[in-house]
Amino acid sequence: MTHDAHTSAPPRRTRGIVLLGLTALGLASGLFVIRRPLMMSAPRCMAGHWHGCYDTFNGVVLMTLVALPLAVLVTWALAYRRHAAGLGSTWAWRKSLAEVGMVHGTVPFLWLTMMPGLAPGVAPRRVSLVPLRDLVTMGAGGIIGNLLVFAALGFFAPMRFAALASVPRILALGVGCSVLVEIAQYVLWLDRVSSVDDVLVNATGALLAGLASRRWWRTTEQAPSDRPRPVPAPVG
Repeated sequence: MTHDAHTSAPPRRTRGIVLLGLTALGLASGLFVIRRPLMMSAPRCMAGHWHGCYDTFNGVVLMTLVALPLAVLVTWALAYRRHAAGLGSTWAWRKSLAEVGMVHGTVPFLWLTMMPGLAPGVAPRRVSLVPLRDLVTMGAGGIIGNLLVFAALGFFAPMRFAALASVPRILALGVGCSVLVEIAQYVLWLDRVSSVDDVLVNATGALLAGLASRRWWRTTEQAPSDRPRPVPAPVG
């Protein structure tokens, strides 16, 4: 009975491969859907032109995807260096992936949120402090975009830092980072609305992403595999 139950359950490695394959399929499907708008920015981006590439949503998304192999290479280099220094393989990869993932998954969205509107420095500064008033005007695209701004940070931060491995702290991290962005938009006079609804949606995205990575949270400051390896005593 025990043997049958054991053999009927799929090995953990097989489940991981299936999950990785489904993730790759989902990403490929998403890229296929948005391939046309991305390719519209490709000539400008490949030529290194600012206008039409780095100041557009499509251009920033395209360059983020182009930089993905570099992010993978940096992750591998960090993990290799840590493993060579004596850190366990699992934690070396997890820490390196979390660090690179936080940067690569957050910086492009921050760039997009700091893009100026049509009349920066001219249009009056706008602040919206009434909750849920702007939410109905965001649209599906705006809500999804705001959910993703700090999603990578919420997903990877508790994997890297034990001090952030709790629901209230991830939520506080999302709120704090979003408030800083809204203040920066107001101070820099970017012709954007500094809205409390942006803070609410940004923080919700960070929290949901953090919950998705909960099984990999780092719950101690020093994992067992992080501890220095004991030096064997000399024989004789």
